[in-house]
This record gives sequence, structure tokens and C-alpha cells, in this order.
Amino acid sequence: MIDESKSCADKLKILADTTRLSVLRILMEGSKHVGEINDVLGLEQSLLSHHLKVLRQAGFVTTTRDGKAVLYHFVPIIRQKGITKVIDLGCCILCFE
Repeated sequence: MIDESKSCADKLKILADTTRLSVLRILMEGSKHVGEINDVLGLEQSLLSHHLKVLRQAGFVTTTRDGKAVLYHFVPIIRQKGITKVIDLGCCILCFE
């Protein structure tokens, strides 16, 4: 029980950052390159890359190569089917409206 609570708390800490939440909301609409994400957010690329790395390490985002570029994807297994803009963390569900 304690391990599950810690895992949930760790995930919530990652999502407690407004930039990371914004990145996830963008990626929930579809896969994007860094430049496309940054067109919306307007951050320094190094800061955006840091946030993407944190999200990738936490399992919220995956990547694939697209030629010389990297394409970022929201991980669909944490999205509840049938409802858009929902992240199921296992311990709780976050809904964006």
C-alpha cells in the first residue's frame, strides 16, 4: 500500500508543473515534434527538452524517430478509452475540461 501511494505521489509531483501539464494536453491531441509543441508554449528549447525528458522517464510520453527529428507521443495506455483528455494514473484520474 505504501509503495502504491509513493508511486502515485511521484506521478502527481511530475504533473504538478504547469508546463508539463500543458505539454501533455498538446500531445493528447496527437503526436508532435518539439518545434510544434514550442509553437504553442513559446519556451526556450532547452527548457522544453528538460520537461519532455521528465515526462518520458515517467512513462507519460514516448518518442520515435522521424528522419532527423524526434516525434513525441502521449502514452495511450494511461488514457481512459471513450473519454477524451483523461489521464488514468491508477491511483486517481485526471480530467481536463
